[in-house]
Amino acid sequence: MDEKKDMKKHLEEQFKDMKDYISRNIKDLELEKEFDKQVKDINEYLDTSMKKLKSSVSEKHISDTGGFNMPLIGDTAPSFTAVTTAGEINFPKDYKGKWVIFFSHPADFTPVCTTEFMTFSSMQEDFKKLNAELLGLSIDSIYAHIAWLRTIKEKIEYKGMKDVEVTFPVIADLKMEVAKKFGMVQPNASDTQAVRAVFMIDPKAKIRAIVYYPLSNGRNIDEIKRLLLAMQKSDAEGVATPANWQPGDDVIIPPPGSCGTAKERVESKEEGKYCLDWFICFKKQ
Repeated sequence: MDEKKDMKKHLEEQFKDMKDYISRNIKDLELEKEFDKQVKDINEYLDTSMKKLKSSVSEKHISDTGGFNMPLIGDTAPSFTAVTTAGEINFPKDYKGKWVIFFSHPADFTPVCTTEFMTFSSMQEDFKKLNAELLGLSIDSIYAHIAWLRTIKEKIEYKGMKDVEVTFPVIADLKMEVAKKFGMVQPNASDTQAVRAVFMIDPKAKIRAIVYYPLSNGRNIDEIKRLLLAMQKSDAEGVATPANWQPGDDVIIPPPGSCGTAKERVESKEEGKYCLDWFICFKKQ
């Protein structure tokens, strides 16, 4: 009889231990679920807070920069309709299949801008031969544009250039609508004038290069042409161009994607190709 009591007591204790163990596990599981829920809630809160913060920073940037963001390389160029010295244009529709050199200048009747426009105009045919059109902009009226361009043709002689007629379109942008779309007005430089921006836009309306100059310094138009030639070369042949590249110079073959390819490239005796090291190989022109 005592043995039975002892056995019963032993079983009851085991059962109690098992019950306590199961209870603890259930409690731990519930705590784990609660912990997971809290982690999820915290992550959602942080995610929402970050989105709000980014939105706030973006809105502040837009406010600080006069209500616009600058498009970047690889972006589709913003579309617009504008009045120009050559009539109304619809961009990029009117330039389908062509490169566009879209540049801004601070103001009409200013000396640096005058030298730039004369130089751009003198090279306009060079750009046309490269399937590229010129398009200018400043925050001036169409009447100011016309008067300034007439003055250039009738009165200004610079570096052997005279009787220069500017025939490419110049956008009148008094309300800064187009300039703001392209980030051409930068408040820390001027609230009322566009900086010297150059957007090089390809035939698919993608921005391929952006160059900014300060108000005080004129652009190198030859460099803009050189860069256009370099990009067209890269597009046509799948190559890169080295520093100071000029048409006719050797070009760079894209880097190898694996060790095996790198070894083959260095050891290859392919005609017209030479390597300085495994990662830098040239193609003779």
